[in-house]
Amino acid sequence: MSLSCARLCSRLSLVRLCGHGSNIITHRVYFPNVSCQSRCPPCRRFTSSKVRPGLVRYVSSRIQWANAKYESFLQRRFPRFFLLYHTFVEGFKQLFKDATEVRRIKTRMLLGLKYQDLPYRDMEKLRQFRRDLMKALPLVVISIPPFANYLVFVLMYFFPRQLLIPHFWTPKQQVEFRRVYHSLRAQRHWLVLKSLENTSQQVKNGQLQGSLKDLCSKVQNGANPKVTEILAVRSLFSGPPLGIRRMSVDHMRQISPLLFLTPRLPGFLIGRRLNSHALELLQLDRALSRLGLHQLSDAELRQACYMRGIHSDSLGIDQCRAWLSQWLQVSSSLKASEVSLLLHCIVFLSANYPKAPSRHSQEA
Repeated sequence: MSLSCARLCSRLSLVRLCGHGSNIITHRVYFPNVSCQSRCPPCRRFTSSKVRPGLVRYVSSRIQWANAKYESFLQRRFPRFFLLYHTFVEGFKQLFKDATEVRRIKTRMLLGLKYQDLPYRDMEKLRQFRRDLMKALPLVVISIPPFANYLVFVLMYFFPRQLLIPHFWTPKQQVEFRRVYHSLRAQRHWLVLKSLENTSQQVKNGQLQGSLKDLCSKVQNGANPKVTEILAVRSLFSGPPLGIRRMSVDHMRQISPLLFLTPRLPGFLIGRRLNSHALELLQLDRALSRLGLHQLSDAELRQACYMRGIHSDSLGIDQCRAWLSQWLQVSSSLKASEVSLLLHCIVFLSANYPKAPSRHSQEA
């Protein structure tokens, strides 16, 4: 019994030394007249809790070495696949980081912080993470059955824009996909203006009716309206026929793609989603006004402009800042009951900015 205990102590001490990276091996001496009980305290010192950190560091370093070799091999032999692989790895890192930040924000809200009092970046993080999660959820459900993950990889490779969230897009894909999404959104500009012209016939106040028609005609003719011209018709967007809860279902279906929302839903669901997104946008604008445009980085500034309806990748930073400043002038003047006008500003302010599109592109 004492022999086995001595061997155990010797092996544990050897493991402990190896775990700390030492090259020195200390041989223990066995004394037959010493009882096993006297050796038990040294045995207890070399427990697994002290061996584990060194072993974990060793395994971790070997995994990092193997991963670096694997990435180097892919980069040399399969550069296109390496780009996809690297994008996915970095995407998962960023997604995990975003999830951690969202959990921190949610914890603060549970402790009593209200949503409308959140800083702009926290509010934008919650909004974007929720949208990304909703888009990724169907893909996760598809991958649940056995061996279905192989099908998912094929789908992700051939349909990255439709199935993947921006975390897993390459930099080139991000620019390309934003251009595609904006072109789909821009196709609705003239349909929304036509619908507004038809709806203006229901306005009983002759002056407001004329102001709305003039505003639509100005945008259709390729001009950029002034903030005062937009705010002159604000009262039409708080009640019938253009209030957020008083619009016709057909008009709501024309507006939904401006926010990248599907129009293929029942009318009451479309109205509820438009109202929710419009109020969220208004709160974001108020948080951004508190922060100040000068506090945004170039990437944040472009993202803020793109989310509000303009293709910011084709503009300079000064143009983005000027446009967003104009948007905030309108937004800061609106009440919660007038958020419908904020949705229509996606057309009023961005359709012709910074210059009018060609007649050929409008007809296309």
